[in-house]
Amino acid sequence: MQYRLLKGHRISEVGLGTWQLGSADWGIVHEEEAFSILQQFVNKGGNFIDTADVYGMGISEHLIGKFRKTVDQELIIATKLGRRHDKENGWPQNFTYDAMRRQVEDSLKNLGQSQLFLEQLHCIPTEELRKGKVFDHFRQLQQEGLIRYWGASVETSEEALICLEQEGLASLQIIFNLFRQHVAEEVFARAKDKGVGLIVRVPLASGLLTGKFSENTAFATSDHRHYNAKGEAFNAGETFSGIDFQEGVRFAREMAGLLPDNRMAQWAIRWILDHPEVTTVIPGATKVAQVDSNTEASSLPPLSPEVHHQLRDLYDQQIKEKIRGHY
Repeated sequence: MQYRLLKGHRISEVGLGTWQLGSADWGIVHEEEAFSILQQFVNKGGNFIDTADVYGMGISEHLIGKFRKTVDQELIIATKLGRRHDKENGWPQNFTYDAMRRQVEDSLKNLGQSQLFLEQLHCIPTEELRKGKVFDHFRQLQQEGLIRYWGASVETSEEALICLEQEGLASLQIIFNLFRQHVAEEVFARAKDKGVGLIVRVPLASGLLTGKFSENTAFATSDHRHYNAKGEAFNAGETFSGIDFQEGVRFAREMAGLLPDNRMAQWAIRWILDHPEVTTVIPGATKVAQVDSNTEASSLPPLSPEVHHQLRDLYDQQIKEKIRGHY
């Protein structure tokens, strides 16, 4: 495993996203399997774990907090707030200091920590970002010692640029992958100039970029790849990066033919890591074997400039115009 720096802290360039461990939108992941996934990630040199309070409404955070007590090494844990639908902290209207503090306190309790390393806004409405009060609330929570650093997970480049105007922003979490390449030109240089870390989510486009799906692949009704396939439930970009599933399968085959060998998932992550502005990539996993596959990307050599050029040509000429949702 190779490491990069986030505010001076050494973190694994392949992290672990844990939406799946909430057992809500990807099918059930039992505690024993979740612990095996977390342990294998640590065994492979991983130390950066991303979660959120709404992943199973605390289940993911609680599992991570419980696991953290079983290992000796330091785990760098990032969580997110802002999308809870409960009465007191309801999305999308309640972003007061009191509401945000309650959400931070709940995450602290779930994770068994006295201070959150990184708390992030969780794809909140653009207008709330423009108002800027949420960032003042973060600064106050930081001054009180409840959070060490704060950042934002966003849906669009516009939202990323709004956040980058805020003093004290430590990180931006964005969708960036072979089906969402243009983000690099819109955001990366500005983030580097500001010293803001880039956390890349949806790196495998909900599994499309593993090359393991066919046009006939079906998903359980409780899986977001079924009920949000066209962006019916939340932003389309969170599922298949906004690409129609059938077309995505075809595009993935074309891309696979441009890569050095048949390890498509690993090369897709390697492509992201070839961008030096990226701090870490956070693919998720429902099986230990997926952890092995994802972390292997860190040991691969960079893709050649020729392959990068071919992949970008395919994106510009055929894929970009097919993206659905706001981005």
